[in-house]
Amino acid sequence: MRTGTPHKPRMRAVPGSRLSKLPQLARLDPELRRDIEIVSAVLPFKVNNYVLDELINWGAVPDDPIYRLTFPHRGMLPDAIFDEIAGVIDKNCDRNADKAELRAVVAAARLHLNPHPGDQLEANVPMVDGEPVNGLQHKYRETVLVFPSQGQTCHSYCGYCFRWAQFIGVAELKQAVPGPEIALRYLAAHGEVSDVLFTGGDPMIMSTDRIRAYVEPLLEPRFDHVRNIRFGTKSLSYWPYRFTTDDDADDLLKLLETVVRAGKHVAVMAHLSHGRELATDAVRHAIRRIRDTGAVIRAQAPLVRHVNDDPAVWSDMWRRMTNLGVVPYYMFVERDTGASQYFELPLQQAVGIYRDAVAAVSGLERTARGPVMSASPGKVMIDGIAQLAGKDVFCCRFLQARDPDWVGRPFFAKLDEHAAWFDDLKPAFDEPWFWQQ
Repeated sequence: MRTGTPHKPRMRAVPGSRLSKLPQLARLDPELRRDIEIVSAVLPFKVNNYVLDELINWGAVPDDPIYRLTFPHRGMLPDAIFDEIAGVIDKNCDRNADKAELRAVVAAARLHLNPHPGDQLEANVPMVDGEPVNGLQHKYRETVLVFPSQGQTCHSYCGYCFRWAQFIGVAELKQAVPGPEIALRYLAAHGEVSDVLFTGGDPMIMSTDRIRAYVEPLLEPRFDHVRNIRFGTKSLSYWPYRFTTDDDADDLLKLLETVVRAGKHVAVMAHLSHGRELATDAVRHAIRRIRDTGAVIRAQAPLVRHVNDDPAVWSDMWRRMTNLGVVPYYMFVERDTGASQYFELPLQQAVGIYRDAVAAVSGLERTARGPVMSASPGKVMIDGIAQLAGKDVFCCRFLQARDPDWVGRPFFAKLDEHAAWFDDLKPAFDEPWFWQQ
């Protein structure tokens, strides 16, 4: 295992409230700065010095893809909500009034933006003794998601993030398990679970000691049914020094190596949205170090407007990933939450982008499945567009589902050029979906 380099950069995270301290923003048009202030009152915004200094091309702002990915934009809020928030902010600034009015308007706006799509709270949270276990999700038979309370933030925030409700400080919207005991007790009682996904937020925000408290017990014989341990993280993109020069980076890699040697499969589920995120020496060093532990890095991200809505971006990214030993895993569809109206693309266009991107790479670089929607019934992939009985249809199937019997079963939806999400689709032949019959 490689040791860290002598260079130890310090992470400086900048929330929206400290925007005025960013020298880069001094060069922005005042109207852009105002848009950032208004949108960040509703949707979470945080950026760090690595993103600012290493990933954003400030000469191309506001059209730079990483700037679009991380900074708020006016179109991320519906016009009516934007105008209402702007009016309240202006009024409060003029009279230096109490912020209660703004808090109330912002709270209503957030609920309008569908903070927990796909029945996450209603159907995914398991019940024990008649009570929901906040901080766990068990949607699919084999997989349990764990939201450690100390990991419910990120190094920087993506504007498209479907977990944005984790970051706004509203307790009733936040999923978080206070410590490992509850998660371990649940996992020990569910022998059908083979995969544990630590997610958030970003579990790699946590110290290695906190991560160890969740992970090391899974090596005990009572958890022999747990074969795969996953970490959902954006840290490779936004703070690769987590794996290289942070004070406990070596301890983290030793922990991953220990888990692998104990016979578990360790998967670092990296969120990589653009090839730019793979271009720095820091991320390449981090990838090498993770792979040296025996862990596998799999990469996934949604297809989003303004950032990667170009097949050439995806094919370039998949080539870079494969060259570095990262496995392309999923091209997701932007979920119907938060700023989806700004980032979403019609499904018909998503199918074309995926097809063209796949056609441009080699077989080894074609491992990403897509376009995929994590909808309420399950994980739906659109295999393509075909004509059946004289009708153009989306050809779909479940890659994963609430009911395992649904997995792999094909079904067909009417081709709708405006549909951008699963709930926009209708059965091709005017019959109920097979899982509703």
